[in-house]
Amino acid sequence: MKSLLSALAIALPLVFSGWAHAADTAPKPLYRDPVFDGAADVSIIYDRGAKLWKMFYTNRRATMKLPDPQDVEWVHGTAIGVATSADGVRWRYQGTAQFPKACTDATLWAPEVQYENGIYHMWLTVVPGIFHRWGVPGAEARIEHLTSTDLSKWECEGTVKLDAGRVIDPTVLKLGQGYRMWYKDERAGSRIMAADSRDLRTWTKAGDGPVNPTHGEGPKAFRFKGHYWLIADVWKGLMVLRSDDALKWTEQAGYILGGAGQKATDRAMGQHPDVVVDGDRAFIYYFVHQKNEPEAGADPRWNQRTVIQVAELVYQDGKLVVDRDADLEFRLHAPSP
Repeated sequence: MKSLLSALAIALPLVFSGWAHAADTAPKPLYRDPVFDGAADVSIIYDRGAKLWKMFYTNRRATMKLPDPQDVEWVHGTAIGVATSADGVRWRYQGTAQFPKACTDATLWAPEVQYENGIYHMWLTVVPGIFHRWGVPGAEARIEHLTSTDLSKWECEGTVKLDAGRVIDPTVLKLGQGYRMWYKDERAGSRIMAADSRDLRTWTKAGDGPVNPTHGEGPKAFRFKGHYWLIADVWKGLMVLRSDDALKWTEQAGYILGGAGQKATDRAMGQHPDVVVDGDRAFIYYFVHQKNEPEAGADPRWNQRTVIQVAELVYQDGKLVVDRDADLEFRLHAPSP
């Protein structure tokens, strides 16, 4: 009996440990902001201190019911929301991020967070004020660089200088001994441009023009299955570009997440994603407007609401494909030190 109890004492912790680390089925929606119901433009990073995944997102004020349907005030005056998760599947709201006023303003969009040599770097789109129409003179957006050692307290590192007004939506990738940033330049016909840096602080434009002639925003660059990939929101789905050197790109035919999903809260096109590569799998986190949900029939402003969804990117015949309707079981693993 004693030997049996000893065996159970060893085996049971292993069993429960296995349960604790088992894959979970992603809910739909994956996440919705409990205050304004307008989560969008996520950036997901592993918090090495807290040992949690952390989601930063544009916190649109989607519950505002403005008399003028053309008024876009609800997309301005936005903070950056924060949620945390132990596994990348179940998320909990943690409030809004606090940034120094010296380098930010009333409207904050599209955070991009990266970890490098003990420091978390954030590139944040800042709009100086609250506006009621798109493209208003004086609404010159810019990209600010901030740093942190704990993803909580942030310091200003400076404005990203690119000799261009209205630059937003940065994504950054390490390439060899340097770094490359892709971003939307609204003065260049809302196309995706690139810039290079050796130190993450001084940037120089890369190439003579946009990486692709298609208009788009919200680019996300990553490496997966031996290739570089750049996914961008082109307002009719997500454009997928592939490259062997992160400089010359080939556009994949068609757009992913361009149609409507079949499941509740996922019945519109996917927009402005983040991608987390976890070993030999990759997961795309995207936002979806709620215009096709039953509530929109009674509430003309319900379409403003957005939720976060997740699906798996699958490499197939040299392309990336997505089945947003498939039940997805996964668990994000902590990155190596």
